[in-house]
Amino acid sequence: MLEVNNLMVFFENALALNGLSMSVGNGEIIGLIGSNSAGKTTLMNTLSGLIIDMRIKEKRKGGERISIYGTIRYNGEDITATPPSERVKKGIVLSRERHPVFQESSVMENFKIAGYLRTRTEIKKMEDFIFTLFPPLVKLKNRKAGFLSGGEQQMLAIGMALIARPKLLLLDEPLLGLSPMMQKAVVDAIVTLNREEGITVLLSEQFARPVLPVVNRAYVVENGMLTLSGTGAELIDNPEIKAAYFGV
Repeated sequence: MLEVNNLMVFFENALALNGLSMSVGNGEIIGLIGSNSAGKTTLMNTLSGLIIDMRIKEKRKGGERISIYGTIRYNGEDITATPPSERVKKGIVLSRERHPVFQESSVMENFKIAGYLRTRTEIKKMEDFIFTLFPPLVKLKNRKAGFLSGGEQQMLAIGMALIARPKLLLLDEPLLGLSPMMQKAVVDAIVTLNREEGITVLLSEQFARPVLPVVNRAYVVENGMLTLSGTGAELIDNPEIKAAYFGV
């Protein structure tokens, strides 16, 4: 489904991604494991196309120069230069880190905003699924997003991404700042999305322990480079992974 070949991203002269190559197969759950500043968010922004908008905005205001090299292919099509809005239409949807939601709007209003490309029928169908996926949101339909807890906002952010009907869902740090119980709820929801809706998932995380048991494969990224890859089971048993990401 997704093929990334020799991807390089520079912010001025700083190298954020260095010769990164990876693949995501249709129907897989793929993990991207790495510490803070490893390059995970830059990769997610590049795959979703947000990096293109960032480059345009920086150029307009005379800010830092952003350069992108390499290729990204989606279902055989080169989308390296495709803007983010067109990638969403093709089914590539990003749920960004730190659950960015519309704070002054209610849960239902956030869903409507996210569904600008969808019909009312499509939005209603996915809303019903989201409330099944995240039962705590049912009683919060009319509450402003700014008054939700961190875990509830994360559920809402993932729900907003689902309203767009993704074929490839990119989740950037979905477990960041969540309690262990809430982390489990989010991970369980990801598995349900994959199994019941057939959504391919690529998620980045620094918390490897709850993620590796459910992924088909995972990549480890350090300093913008992929340093290790394997199945979830293989990486769980890897002593380097345990030491770096399990705290053992």
